Amino acid sequence: MKKAKHTCPSNSKAFGLALQALVFMSDSPNRYPSTNIADHLCSEATLIRRILAKLAQENILEVREGRDGGYWMKAAPESVTLADIYQALQTDISLCEGMLESTGEHAFGLQMHDMFSDISDEINNSVLNILQKYTIADMANKMNPVTE
Repeated sequence: MKKAKHTCPSNSKAFGLALQALVFMSDSPNRYPSTNIADHLCSEATLIRRILAKLAQENILEVREGRDGGYWMKAAPESVTLADIYQALQTDISLCEGMLESTGEHAFGLQMHDMFSDISDEINNSVLNILQKYTIADMANKMNPVTE
């Protein structure tokens, strides 16, 4: 019996950085080099590039490589929910997947797997329902201007 894959909160640092980068980019249709985004977030450019590459693969961002390249939002910030970003970044083994993988193929393990599966579904649905309520524009609109 093959165990179903589930997703739950994971890779929260990448999720947080992705949200910050998108809020930063949401105020303008300009291209932003990864170094500028990383500087603004006080993070590493290589980490930001890895995160933004996933968002580009999911058609949330456009990217142009090269000296005049950079990233920009493909969709309007009002149409991009936090759930969209969360789902785009789901690649690591999560708490729920780890729970499911801990069960065995014996009678007790199979029963536990079924219970863990139900709990995992409920956790994932709760997270997605909450994240679906917010957009990048909502976050950007709540930001106070930053003076440096």
